[in-house]
Amino acid sequence: MQYSSAMDTPKASTKPRAVIFDAYGTLFDVYSITALAEQLFPGHGRALALLWRDKQIEYSRLVTTSNHGAHYQNFWTLTQAALAYAIKVIVKNDHITLTYGLNSINSPVFSLTESGQAAAAQLMAQYKQLSPFSENKAVLEALQARGIPTGILSNGSPDMLHAAVQSAGFGKLLAHVLSVDGIRKYKTHPDAYALGTAAFGLPAGEILFVSSNSWDALAATWYGYQTLWINRQNLPFDELGTQPTHVGRSLDAVLGVVGL
Repeated sequence: MQYSSAMDTPKASTKPRAVIFDAYGTLFDVYSITALAEQLFPGHGRALALLWRDKQIEYSRLVTTSNHGAHYQNFWTLTQAALAYAIKVIVKNDHITLTYGLNSINSPVFSLTESGQAAAAQLMAQYKQLSPFSENKAVLEALQARGIPTGILSNGSPDMLHAAVQSAGFGKLLAHVLSVDGIRKYKTHPDAYALGTAAFGLPAGEILFVSSNSWDALAATWYGYQTLWINRQNLPFDELGTQPTHVGRSLDAVLGVVGL
């Protein structure tokens, strides 16, 4: 649906000729990890998943903006680091040290026990196979049938994206799977969004960029893409004076935007 607002909202002047999807949170459910997290840390699975995701994004911004990217690490490494941090916070706050805990809850330097490290390894393995949202494959198939090229533009490292795409069965439905790893700059850096226009050979205004992360949809709008924010959780959009071109509740909204 077209988003109407008194704020700065770009108007689509043409139907998109290609569609770019964010991966994590948009095609793949980053919180599908919660069930396993709950098994490993009973009573704390959701809190762990939320903190893990928040720290993962925080780290991506930190290494992009500090010292001109001198501290860059790939997304797999950042995801591991964010998970270790989240486990330590959960364990320390709840004093669960016996099974998946810290070697010393009173130590100024926290380290995970072998059991804690094993739990982290299980969660990281599951992260390679995050569940796709149920409607996604049908949407990708419909776009392919209509001859509209699609791709992923993601912070994820190439190995992570390959594993997720193959696990979901999306391999033959995407023309491009683009990782920022080659430029060593995470979204929301404009160089990251430029990967999409270069791959498709189209100006940003002729491409629909789809994300369920409002910060991502906002930055893509600033870059010049037509944007579709997938607001799965019925949340307000970021309050920075710009709105996405379109808003939908699921990926099915893509089909309406491109005229299918």
